[in-house]
Amino acid sequence: MSSTITDTNFKFPGQKSIYKGKVREVYELENGVLVMVATDRLSAFDVVMPKGIPYKGQILNQIATKMMDATKDIVPNWLMGTPDPNVAVGHACEPFKVEMVIRGYQSGHAAREYKAGKRMLCGVPMPEGMKENDKFPEPIITPATKAEMGDHDEDISREDILKRGIVSEADYEVLEKYTRALFERGTQIAASRGLILVDTKYEFGKTKDDKIVLIDEIHTPDSSRYFYADTYEELQSKGEPQKQLSKEFVRQWLIQNDFQGLEGQTLPEMTDEYIHSVSERYIELYENITGETFVKADISDIQNRIESNVLGYLNGK
Repeated sequence: MSSTITDTNFKFPGQKSIYKGKVREVYELENGVLVMVATDRLSAFDVVMPKGIPYKGQILNQIATKMMDATKDIVPNWLMGTPDPNVAVGHACEPFKVEMVIRGYQSGHAAREYKAGKRMLCGVPMPEGMKENDKFPEPIITPATKAEMGDHDEDISREDILKRGIVSEADYEVLEKYTRALFERGTQIAASRGLILVDTKYEFGKTKDDKIVLIDEIHTPDSSRYFYADTYEELQSKGEPQKQLSKEFVRQWLIQNDFQGLEGQTLPEMTDEYIHSVSERYIELYENITGETFVKADISDIQNRIESNVLGYLNGK
């Protein structure tokens, strides 16, 4: 689809390097500034799908920037500005090589592990007698190592992170404190929208001044799972699946089509009709999560739009 952006190759003034992640492309400039472009790529089971989803990058970028603004009073973040619907500009940081995953409910990966008979996740015990989507007595932090593109993120315990020297103990305590504070704020924001923040992940980095800040995305449907609050209890008591606001619907579609990113499995075909339905679902997610109507950006020439907006922003600094 020509109305999506799945790859970029910009040359910004003072550009030092470009890093291409699963969904975002990060341009590092000489002055300690990062330009992060949220593409329309769709990733599930650590595999990037062959086609982009219209407006997905805009949706993720705008939710993340709104949520950074709504949490900057409790946790500092990397963000300086958003010159384009698909772009965030911020301070260059050295990322920690762990994703801080926090779960309030036994869903998704935690539920799949539980179903397989495991009662420990990342060194954290999960109580006996739980049903899928039940609430944990207290939110649990289940970190994952940060994978390169094409590799799988891996569960890791706090003990292993410290033992392997991935993060120092002093820094890890800050990451845990920030993770719990962000999850609590995210839970409050979700509740005000009639939603339950089920689980999410946060990424952190260190600035050149050695300050730990929140980076990347926050409380987006790609990094988080939401349930509708008004139907949660009823569906749970009936043992029925929860209606979710997250990327889980894509994962479920892949599972139904015999794909979980394992060796030898073939990606199912993504028809234009299916791609349109995913785009519509992302717009629904945006409107439910933010409580605002989604305004579609001009996607007739996304590459030139982004380049022009970023250059205008950088020249004005």
